[in-house]
Amino acid sequence: MNTAWKSQDHHLVQIIDAASADAARRSGHWLHCRLGCTQCCIGIFSITQLDAARLHDGIAALDSEDPAKADAVRRRAADSIQRLTPGFPGNAVTGQLDESDPRYEDFANDEPCPALDPATGACDLYAARPVTCRVFGPPVRDENGIGVCELNFDGAREVEILAAELDTSWSPLETALNVEAESQSGRSGATTVAWALLNR
Repeated sequence: MNTAWKSQDHHLVQIIDAASADAARRSGHWLHCRLGCTQCCIGIFSITQLDAARLHDGIAALDSEDPAKADAVRRRAADSIQRLTPGFPGNAVTGQLDESDPRYEDFANDEPCPALDPATGACDLYAARPVTCRVFGPPVRDENGIGVCELNFDGAREVEILAAELDTSWSPLETALNVEAESQSGRSGATTVAWALLNR
């Protein structure tokens, strides 16, 4: 990630993290996210090429800070790719997902994210985590309506859920930066954490 682009992504991350913190504050006791809760770390999910570039920088930084931990993340990513290659819904060489593939919906729902430390339940690449990880927990609106983690807002009324809705006004900036990320990397579309860590 070049310096100007990295600065823009850093700005995006600051906006997203502030919006998530605000939504968490408004969620109050309905939000149960905490260290060691790994509900959102299990199962394959799509990430953008911008997320992939951020993860690439994150693993490079971890190489300098804690080489053994970085090696462990890479080993988990390689093991994940080996398990997931058969039946991968998309291009298993590049890791580019085809979300229109009928296999995608139920693909690898029990696969842990390679950044997840199985001993501590912590994310070893927390500072570089994808946007999906940054916003998971509070209520988030998409084309299908409002979604929440099944562990949060259990028994809440709709008005309480809507009162904690995440502000996603940063989405156009994310989209613009992702277009640039795709142009720089030569890859387009969705990928996964494991492929992002090993295929840059």
